[in-house]
Amino acid sequence: MKKTITIRDMIEEIRVESGTENLQPPRGANLLRTVTSLLGNLNARIRETDMTYKKKLLQCFSQEKKANRAKIIAETTQEYMDMRDARDLKELAIEISRSLKYFLRCWEEELKASQTKYGN
Repeated sequence: MKKTITIRDMIEEIRVESGTENLQPPRGANLLRTVTSLLGNLNARIRETDMTYKKKLLQCFSQEKKANRAKIIAETTQEYMDMRDARDLKELAIEISRSLKYFLRCWEEELKASQTKYGN
């Protein structure tokens, strides 16, 4: 039976691989391209989970007399956890993307410096 790979699994694999000391620049560029493309999927997931949570929140508002209590109740539901999970995953993907961009910039500067040093 084939295991389904989730966006979370893919981002976790990229996070682990991008944190290794022996990451090569071409591979870093591929990881950056992949994590950037996953951001579109994450945005779609966030839209879905936001809408589901807001429906749950409205349901809680209709059942509770006080708005703050309804919000607290809604924030203990699976819908809220799914929404937070999607947002946190997007934040992680953005940080990985920033890290990979920095890694590639440093590599590019190092390459330019070595070319200048050796007169290429």
